[in-house]
Amino acid sequence: MAKFESFYLKHYKKFFIIPVIIVFLAIGVILVNYIKTGEIVGKDVSLKGGLTLTFYTDKEIGDLESSLAKNFEGDFKVKRLAEFGTGKQIGVIIEATDVKENELKKFLEEKFETKLTEKNYSVEFIGSTLGKAFYSQMKIAIILAFVFMAIVVFITYKTPVPSFAVVFAALSDIICTIAILDLSKIKLSTAGIAALLLLIGYSVDTDILLTTRIIKRKGEERLFERLVASAKTGLTMTFTTLAVAIVGLLVSASLVLKEIFLIIAIGLSVDIVMTYFMNAGLLIWYARRKNVY
Repeated sequence: MAKFESFYLKHYKKFFIIPVIIVFLAIGVILVNYIKTGEIVGKDVSLKGGLTLTFYTDKEIGDLESSLAKNFEGDFKVKRLAEFGTGKQIGVIIEATDVKENELKKFLEEKFETKLTEKNYSVEFIGSTLGKAFYSQMKIAIILAFVFMAIVVFITYKTPVPSFAVVFAALSDIICTIAILDLSKIKLSTAGIAALLLLIGYSVDTDILLTTRIIKRKGEERLFERLVASAKTGLTMTFTTLAVAIVGLLVSASLVLKEIFLIIAIGLSVDIVMTYFMNAGLLIWYARRKNVY
C-alpha cells in the first residue's frame, strides 16, 4: 500500500488527463452528430412523433429494419417481441416516423403474407408537437437539476474548487453517456431521459462521498487513507448498482426497462473513471495546496 500511495501521489495529475481527454472526445462525437443530424442525440418516436405498430407473428422477421428503410423515407426502429423464459418470438414492434399507417400496414401484409386485423396488430400515434414539447421540458428539467445541484453543493462546501469538481464530474457522466449512445446509434426515448436524470443522482452520490471524506474529515486519517476509504465505499455502491443494472438488462422483457438499465450501466461505468481519476485528482491537488491533511 505504501508503494501504491507513493506512486499515486507522484502521478495523480497524469491520471487527471485521461478523463479530460475522454470528455473532449465525447464532446467531439456529440458535435459531429449534431452537424450531421441537427440533434445532440437521436430521438425515438416518443420524442420525435410518429407511430408505433405492434404486429403479433411467429414468422422470421429477418432484416426488417433495412427492408423498411429501402421502401420508405422515414426513420424506423424494429424491436423483436419474445416470450418470457423461452425467448420464442411472438411479435415485432415497429417505431416509424414520416410514414402513413395504411402504407406500412400494406407493406407488412405483403411481406409476411398475412392479413393484419385488430386481433394481430395494434397501432399508437404520437404527435410531433407533443413529442417536441416533452423533449423541451425534459431538457429544462435536466438543466434545472444541474443548477440546483450546483447551488446545494456550493452551500455545502463553501469553496469553488470542490463544488466545481462535483458538478463537472456529474456533467461529464451525462456528456460521455450521450456520446456512447450516439456512437451506438441508440435513440433516446422518454424513458431514456428519465434514466439520465437518475444517472445525475447516482454520479453525484459518489462524488459527494469522495469530497466529504477528503475535504471535511481532515485530521481523522491521512489524506491518502481517506481517499482509499472513500473509494472502497463508493466502488461498492457503484458495482452493486452496476450488477443489478446488467442483470436487469439481460433478463428484463420490457424494452423500456432495458433502455433504462442500459443507460444506467453505461453511465455508472463512465462515473468510475470520472470520479476516481478526475474528481479524486482535483481534490488531492486542492487538499495538498490548502494543506488539508
